[in-house]
Amino acid sequence: MKIVMFTNTYLPLVSGVTRSVETFSDDLRTLGHEVHVVCPTFQGATKSTDTILRVPAIQNFNGSDFSVRIPLPGAISQHLYKFPPHLIHSHHPFLLGDAALRKARELGRPLVFTHHTMYEDYTHYVPVNQQRLRQFVIRLSTDYANLCDHVVAPSESVAHVLRQRGVESPITVIPTGVDRDLFASGKGRAMRKRLGIPPTSKVIGHLGRLAPEKNLDYLAEAIARYLGRDAAGDSCCLIVGSGPSQEQIERIFRDRGVGERLYMAGKRAGQELADAYAAMDLFVFASKTETQGMVLAEAMAAGKPVIALDAPGAREVVHSDEVGRLLDGDADAEVFAEAIAQFPLAGDAYARHARAASERARKFSREQCSRRLAALYEQLERQARRETGGEQHTAWDSLLVRLQTESDLLAAKTHALVAATEGDSDTNRVQ
Repeated sequence: MKIVMFTNTYLPLVSGVTRSVETFSDDLRTLGHEVHVVCPTFQGATKSTDTILRVPAIQNFNGSDFSVRIPLPGAISQHLYKFPPHLIHSHHPFLLGDAALRKARELGRPLVFTHHTMYEDYTHYVPVNQQRLRQFVIRLSTDYANLCDHVVAPSESVAHVLRQRGVESPITVIPTGVDRDLFASGKGRAMRKRLGIPPTSKVIGHLGRLAPEKNLDYLAEAIARYLGRDAAGDSCCLIVGSGPSQEQIERIFRDRGVGERLYMAGKRAGQELADAYAAMDLFVFASKTETQGMVLAEAMAAGKPVIALDAPGAREVVHSDEVGRLLDGDADAEVFAEAIAQFPLAGDAYARHARAASERARKFSREQCSRRLAALYEQLERQARRETGGEQHTAWDSLLVRLQTESDLLAAKTHALVAATEGDSDTNRVQ
């Protein structure tokens, strides 16, 4: 099959959506499919290639790392004329998501939408009325989902809330797969040596974007409390990633008197990412805004037990005490610190948790997840062929399709604005 993915974020920008698009694109190509990606231009990005179309965009919009696409449809139309897809996959409900809908309708192809993000949890990055903006993005993403032929949810928690919000399009749960072989190959000792971590230390680790929505103040407080009680002083914390919360994390450790036992590794990728997981003994996670616990699955693929709060994404991965601990979502930092203190970090009990974690990660392997997505694509493409019967659209038909598409997009945005203005009560959250 020929597949085109539309995404507002892509390499070199590192994000969960980027990793999903890159992972599935590579794996689908391995399965014999042709995949092209349409994305904005980013600072430091390579130019367009045979399989990646970079469209003009405003760089570093509103001081962020993101680019906002400039609406110039000619380049996309020309690319799709040369590479007519059997199916289009949208990864956002706005900007290039709108372009994906237009092109799918224009070409008469199925449109799949992955609801990667609970967008309302990120409205604090925009300086406007937060409650109204939350209502707007909830309604906008819901209405967009209903304009698509099929919706992919990264977890059962997300699928459940989408149905509650009124998504009527068919939904299939397909998480982004993790490379089990890569994460099982990590060289922990080498990473510890590079970072100056003693080889005998018990390392409590975390990996991800260091941002307020990740609940990192809470997590840092819990780890720092645990370290403060470690009389032997043979435990430390390794945090991998970067972001605006880094200084606050470091401040919390200093205030607790354990600043010298915090190791900040910055961004890591590829083999270094696997090495970072391998350098840990226990992975800890406190975010309540995830749609998929991808880093949890990666840590478990590296054979690391996890402690996390019961929240979307985490509960699908940490399904039992065999692989670690899933604490009550409202547990305070003291409870989390105590859970770390009580968790076995050596001996037979630890080995059992590590084996169970590694085995659990099989469910999230790249091969399984990519095959499930490919099967969905093939099902939708067959269904579309049956429904159209090879009919050819006249110029009048094409005009009507364009007009209807613009009407649908305008209606979705108007509906979202009305919901925000009136304080629509449709605020179901993934929980």
